This record gives sequence, C-alpha cells and structure tokens, in this order.
Amino acid sequence: MYAHTSAGVRLQSVVKVSAAIAALLWRLEATLPSAQAQTANDDAADQAWEAGAVNHAQDMREFPDADHGAQPTPSIIRQFETDPDATGLVATFQPNGVTPTTSNPFFQNLGTNGRTCFTCHQPQTGWTVSAQSVQARFNSSLGSDPIFRLVDGATCPTDDVSSLAAKQKAYSLLLSKGLIRIGLPMPASAQFRIVSVNDPYGCNTNPVTGLTSPSTGIVSVYRRPLPSTNLGFLSTIMFDGREPDLFSQANDATLGHAQADEPLTPKQQQQIVDFETGLFTAQIFDNGANDLTAAGAIGGPIELAQELPDFFIGINDPLGHNPTGAPFTNKIFDLYDAWSSLTGTDQVTQNREAVARGEALFNNTQITIRGVAGLNDVLGVNKIAGFCGTCHDTPNVGDHSVKAPLDIGIADAGKNSPPALDISGLPVFSVQCVAGPLANTKFTVTDFGRALISGNCADIGKVKGPILRGLAARAPYFHNGSAATLLDVINFYDQRFSIGFTDQEKHDLVAFLQTL
Repeated sequence: MYAHTSAGVRLQSVVKVSAAIAALLWRLEATLPSAQAQTANDDAADQAWEAGAVNHAQDMREFPDADHGAQPTPSIIRQFETDPDATGLVATFQPNGVTPTTSNPFFQNLGTNGRTCFTCHQPQTGWTVSAQSVQARFNSSLGSDPIFRLVDGATCPTDDVSSLAAKQKAYSLLLSKGLIRIGLPMPASAQFRIVSVNDPYGCNTNPVTGLTSPSTGIVSVYRRPLPSTNLGFLSTIMFDGREPDLFSQANDATLGHAQADEPLTPKQQQQIVDFETGLFTAQIFDNGANDLTAAGAIGGPIELAQELPDFFIGINDPLGHNPTGAPFTNKIFDLYDAWSSLTGTDQVTQNREAVARGEALFNNTQITIRGVAGLNDVLGVNKIAGFCGTCHDTPNVGDHSVKAPLDIGIADAGKNSPPALDISGLPVFSVQCVAGPLANTKFTVTDFGRALISGNCADIGKVKGPILRGLAARAPYFHNGSAATLLDVINFYDQRFSIGFTDQEKHDLVAFLQTL
C-alpha cells in the first residue's frame, strides 16, 4: 500500500499494477502510430504545415529574448504525487515508478531559449498550465521564467519587453488566459481567403511575423497548451489534429517552442513519449467531497490507469465507429455511482451526493444538438437527440474516441459570438470561402481550427474536445481560454443548446466536473 497524507486526509492506494495491466500499459502503437510509421497514414495537408511552422519559430530568433535562465525543476517525479489546486488536490500516478528528471529529455534544456517540455507541462496544473500558475510565475520571476519567451509566450515576437509593465502587456494573453501563440502557415491549397483581420497585436498584419497576402504567410492564433498526461486515451493529437503521433509532436515542440538548433534523436523522442504515456492524472481530493476514493467512489489516477487496457479507438463512438459493433451508451462516467445512495446529513455527505447528481446529469441529460459542424452536417440532419457523451464518449475519460473535430461555436466572433464566453483580446478574422462546396460562405472567427491544416472551409472552427480528467487544476477552459470557470463552461452549453439547467443542476455539474 502507498500512503499519502495531506490536508488532513490519508489516501491509501495500491501502486503495484497487475501483470496484465503492466503488459498492456504501453500499447502506444495500438492507439497512436509508431515512430517508424508516423507518416504512413498522413495526408498531404497534415504534413504541409510542419515546415512552415517550424521555420517560422526559428526565424523569430531574429527577435532575441532579454531574459535567460534555467527552468526550475524537481529532481524526481514521484510514483504517486499530489499537488494543491483551486478545489482540492490533483494527483499523478506512474505505474512504472519514479522518474529522475536529470536523465530524461522531457526535463532537459535542448533548445536555445531556456525552455524544456516541463516549462508548460507541470503536475500541479494537470501537466499543462493554468492562468493562475502563470501569474504566480510571472510575479515570482518578474517575467523572466522560461515560459515568458517572445517566440510564442508573447502576443507577438516583436513585442516590447524592456520593462516589467511592458512584459505584462506583451504576455497579457498568457497571463490572463494561459494562451500560447500558434503560428501556422496558410495552406497552399486553402479554399478560403482572409478578407480582413482585427488584430490588437499587429502580429497577423505585419508581413515579418504574419500574413503576406490574403492567402499567404503565417496566421497567429492563441490556444491553451494541452495536458501531457493520460495520453494513452488520445484519438487525436493537438486541438487541430495536426500531429500524426507523439514522437513528431515532441520533436516539433522542441524545434518550435524551445527553438532548438537540432531535432531530437530517436532515443530522445522515445524517452519523452515513454514518460508522457506513463502518466495518469486526475483529481484525488475535493475540498467539499473530500477523498474521491472513499465510500465506494473510484476517482483518482490509479483507477484511471486501469481503464487503459480496455481502451481502443472507437470504444463508445456514437457515430458507429466501434470496431466491435457494440452500441453506444450515454453512461460515460460511473466514478461516483456509490455516492448516489449515501445516508447522512453531514456536509461532506451532502457534497458527495451533489457530485453523484452531477455525474447522473452528465450521463443522462438529453441535448438537442443543432448546428454543430462535424456532426449535423456529416449526418445530414438538422437536429440530433444527444447527450454530453455524444461528444465526450470515452468511458471515464471524456474525450472523443475517434478523430472527430467539431465546431460548436467556440471560435465564432461578431454577431455569432459564443454566449457566456469571453473572447476579448483575441484577433478576429473575416474569411471568404472561394472554392469547394462552401464557396461564397463567409466566416468571422478567432481561430480557424482544423482548416489551417486541411485548407477546407468545412473545417473552419473545428477542434477536438480534450480529455476531461484533471479539469480543476487547469483553468481556464476551451481551446482559447474563453471560459474562466467550469460554471462558465456549463452556462455556455446551457445557452448554446437551450438545455434549461436549473441553478441546482449547474451547481451539481460543477461539483462533478471538478472531481474529475
């Protein structure tokens, strides 16, 4: 037994994974392409972006960073560790044991600007960053921490960082919403042209850093870094699905975000991927419900790790991609079933009952899905009788179990701006489709999503839904950080799909989501 005591609670968990689970834990090649086959199934569009994006990041070395210094890093990542977050404790579990950081390239400075993978992927924030954590790092380092680098931490590499006030302005999106600038080339065969850009930072309109014509150059969009944990459950890598596998992603991140002189070696890629795919992260303690493994509950990362051997692409896909032919079930989560029949009147019991009610709402609330590109248009139907699990279908994980980028309106701007969300500070692109089935259609968006990779108008605004485990540690939410809280997320869905949640139901859903 592994004992851990924190915040007055003793958490005991079995850390020895069974031989069957250990043998299956590293089925990376079963869920993601292998390093040797990383380009075998890519189409031309998926490959075309890479050289342009990497070259852009390298070219931005023209604007040198004033700050330098090493990334603060612990000597080890423990087999089971907990860290405080906004609503309790988030935990990470490594079935294969402790990771010494000095010998793993995930933690090594392999670039030219002081960054490592660990710069943006740390356990206390669910192996990504939170806006709150970025603010704390800015205050403690006076803006010199390696996350604050011009290449993509700033709103534009040309930003002034000559004073503390100037740094606060330059890194404003990173500080307020945890957003990193993503510079991607306009696809050569794009079906759309950019008519105009309302860009408060001038990065898209400057030909040195951005567009050189309505159809050429670099487009800067701003997105949240995705977690580098629970990766064995992925069906798509990156919000826009641009990376074919984790090996390629690690290399491109090193050449891009860290502006490395040389690509990773195959050994370094393998070490990074082995570390990432050996991480399981979930909330383990909630300030209201307390121990999330108590009274029959199965929260936390150890139980999550035991879901992996059963996972396969399409495991519960509502569109019929399950290779076993098994029917879709809307009961996605069963972590807190045991809490639905508790007795007692104390506050902890009442909080646990709220979590169980929230889980039931997530599973069972019927939603009429309209206007979702990637669903309604693909199926050719105006409305779909769905559930939360129609999109978040992977059991006890919550992402989509096949590649299915969707546009639910998060990237919309102008008169179609998403309800209950804050898209202030983001550039707004007016786009005209000039070819393909959507020719003459106009879009106003803050992000092109998958379309910057495929070049297709039908993909404008489409992004994947991320894994839901560890939500409480990594606010804000959605790819563009437009939801500051989980309540904002629920309010968006409630208004977008006219669900009609009561205040009590919203409270229960928040109680559930923050225990994931």
